[in-house]
Amino acid sequence: MIAMTPIALFVTVSMGLAQSDRFEAGWPNTDFSRLAIDLGDVISGGPPRDGIPAILDPAFILASAETRLDAREPVMTYVPDNGPARAYPIRYLMWHEIVNDVVDGRPVVVTFCPLCNTGMVFDGRLDGQLNGQALTFGVSGLLRHSDMIMYDHQTESWWQQALGEGIAGEMTGRELTQLPAWMESWAAFRQSHPDGLVLDEPNWRRAYGTNPYRNYDTTRPFLYTGEDPPHGIPPLERVVRVGDRAWPLTRLRARGTITEAGLTLSWVEGQASALDTGDIGAGREVGNVRVRDAQGRDIAHDIPFAFAFHAFHPEGRWMLGD
Repeated sequence: MIAMTPIALFVTVSMGLAQSDRFEAGWPNTDFSRLAIDLGDVISGGPPRDGIPAILDPAFILASAETRLDAREPVMTYVPDNGPARAYPIRYLMWHEIVNDVVDGRPVVVTFCPLCNTGMVFDGRLDGQLNGQALTFGVSGLLRHSDMIMYDHQTESWWQQALGEGIAGEMTGRELTQLPAWMESWAAFRQSHPDGLVLDEPNWRRAYGTNPYRNYDTTRPFLYTGEDPPHGIPPLERVVRVGDRAWPLTRLRARGTITEAGLTLSWVEGQASALDTGDIGAGREVGNVRVRDAQGRDIAHDIPFAFAFHAFHPEGRWMLGD
């Protein structure tokens, strides 16, 4: 959670109130007297609020019935305690960024920010509590450090997707619990979960299966003006983030398996980058990553670009090995 001294909080709120005028017309129900950020860091990503439409009523089909996905296409995989595993193809998240779902009675929020490559699944209940308020989310059209700012429909508070934290409005300082989920190829999901479910194609006119950010992950971060990562790590190097630690994907790929900090990270080939070629399934190899603890349980993580990890975890630990 974001920690602030009373003086720092006062300064942040005072600056925020001075800057909030440019947002109040579009966000009349957001309480800008409650802030955890400098609103000067917030910019438009281009589309207006809900110009990228979050999915509120997802429909699923059996994995065995899906014929549109290429074998190497990435999907977000979530395996509930009870019931079949679910796959959320990046070809759909690329155009919608948020899927609001209910799985085994739990509100689940599946998110993907293409500009940061942050694919994360959250419990939609505040602080992950069984009796916590359930929230649903939309895409604000705003960015901070190139990362999507989500908003909840219930209070219109803003949330930083890369952190799962409320940053403006009534929910400032509240947290969403990140759930164990991972990005893997469609072939890997289908092999592990032949009886699983996959998100059906949404009923929107979008060029599903194509990448509107062609060659993005081999150029420079878009709409980002912050510091580059330390240690000479390229800004668009993928890293495996667990908490405030980051393992460069190049290191994991060279080793295949890394066991340290009480975790085992593994890499195998077979997944295409969704942010390379115009055809998502034809993207360059980035591989499938899993993160497990000493008991073999999957651990919540994501695979952001290095610049995004550094922006949101400036004091984070870079796991570079010997």
